[in-house]
Amino acid sequence: MKRLHLWLRELSLTQQLLSIIFLVVSIFSIFFLVFLSNNVNNFVHTELFKLLHSTQNNVYYYIDNNIPLEDLQDIKDTNVIHLIYNVKSDSYTVLGNHQIPNDVFNTVINTVNTYESQNQDYVYSNKDSSTLYSIIKVNDDYVLISLLSDSYRNEFKNALTNSIININVLVVSMLLVILTLWISSLIHPLNQIRNYIDKIKNEEDAVLKVDRKDEIGEVANALVQMQNEIKRQNQIKEEMVQNISHDLKTPISTIKSYSESIKDGVYPYGTLEKSVDVIIEHADRLEKKVYSLIVLNKMGYLLDNIEPGTNLYMPDVIDKAILSMQVIKKEINIERNVEDVYFHGEEEPWRIVIENLIDNAIRYAKSSIIISLKPGELMVTNDGPNISEERLSKLFRPYEKGTEGQFGLGLSIVYRVATTYGYHVSAENLTNGVNFRIYNNEQMAKEKIINEEIAEEAEIMKKVKKKKVKNID
Repeated sequence: MKRLHLWLRELSLTQQLLSIIFLVVSIFSIFFLVFLSNNVNNFVHTELFKLLHSTQNNVYYYIDNNIPLEDLQDIKDTNVIHLIYNVKSDSYTVLGNHQIPNDVFNTVINTVNTYESQNQDYVYSNKDSSTLYSIIKVNDDYVLISLLSDSYRNEFKNALTNSIININVLVVSMLLVILTLWISSLIHPLNQIRNYIDKIKNEEDAVLKVDRKDEIGEVANALVQMQNEIKRQNQIKEEMVQNISHDLKTPISTIKSYSESIKDGVYPYGTLEKSVDVIIEHADRLEKKVYSLIVLNKMGYLLDNIEPGTNLYMPDVIDKAILSMQVIKKEINIERNVEDVYFHGEEEPWRIVIENLIDNAIRYAKSSIIISLKPGELMVTNDGPNISEERLSKLFRPYEKGTEGQFGLGLSIVYRVATTYGYHVSAENLTNGVNFRIYNNEQMAKEKIINEEIAEEAEIMKKVKKKKVKNID
C-alpha cells in the first residue's frame, strides 16, 4: 500500500487520470464477469417463468371455461408451446401445430405421469439446449403443459445483458468524460500558477489571473498577495537602507569634519569645548540610532517562548520605564493610573515598548501624559496635536517618522513586541490629544467574566447580611 501511495505521488495529474480510467474499467469488467453474470442468469430464469405462467394462465382460462380445443388452435405464441393432456382419453394436443423435440416430449410425458401437485415448474437440459416447462392441472379432464425453448431464453438473456452493458458503458463513459474535463480544469490553473512562480523566480514581470472560487483560486490569490507583500517589504527594506545610510552618514560626517578641524587647530563652533560638545551630541545620536537598529533586529527574531497565561506584573515594568524616561522633559507631567494587572511576555521587551511609547508621547505632549493600565489593556495618552489620517494607517511601519520623530523605529518595535505576545496595537485621535492602545480582547473578556462573578457574589453576601439583620431584629 505504501509503495502504491509513493507511486501515485510521482505521477502527473494526466497519468493519474489514465490510471483511474484503467482502474474503473478493470473493476467494471470484474464486476460484470463475477457478480452481474450470475445475477443475470437468476433474473432471466425468474422472468422467463413469469412469462411462461402469464401465457399459461390465458390458455388455462379458455380450457376452464369449456371452450372447444379446436377453437384454441387459433392461439399462437411463437415463443411458448402449449401441450394439453386429456386424462380420460390419455391423448395430447399441441396448440399452434408446434414441433416438440422427441427427448423433450418424452421427458414431459414422464413428468405428467408422475405429476401430483397442482402446478409445478421444471427445467429440462441436455448437451445442446435446455427447456423450461410448467405443468398445471386445469380440471379432472385436462392438464396443461407450457414449454419455453432455450433459444428464447438465450435471446432474452443476450438482450438483457447487452442493455445492462450498454447502460453501464454509457454511465462510465459519461463519468470519465466529466472526470477528464474536471482534471483539465485543474491542470490549466495549476500550469498558470507554475508559470507565475517561475517568472517570479527569474525576477520577471508576472500576472496571475485565476477566476476560481475554490481552493485553487484561494491559493492563486494567496500567491498574488504574497508577491505584493514581498514587493512592499523589499521596497521598505530599500527605503530602510537609504534612511539608515542617511541617518548614519550625517553624524559620522559631522564627527569626522569637527575632529579634523580641531586637529588642525580650528574650532568650528567657536571654542574647543563647544565643538567637542557637538561631536558628543552627534555621537550620542549615532549611539541611539545603532541601539534602535539592534533592538529592532532583536525584536524581529523575538519568539513567544513563554508558557501560556499572564505572568508579568506590569505596574513594576511601568514604574521602571517612567523612572528612566521622566528626566527627558521634567516639565511634562506623567500621570500614572495603574491597576494590579499581569500581561503575557517577558519584562525587557515590554519595558522597551513602554519606554518607546513614553518617548514618543514626550516629543508631542504639551503638558501631560497619562499611562492607564487595566486588565488586558495598556494606554498611553498625550495632549499633543492629532495625527493625520494618512499617517495613522502606516504609523507602525519602520521609518515612518512624525514631525518630531527621530528615527521612525520606536513604534515599529512596539508593534512587533505586542503582536508577538498576542496583543493588538492601535492609535486614535482624541479631542485633545492622541491615544496609543495595546489590548488583548480575550484577556479583557476573561477579566470581565471574573468581575461579574465577583459582583454577583458580593450582591449575594449583601442579601445574606440583610437577612441576618432582620432575623436579629
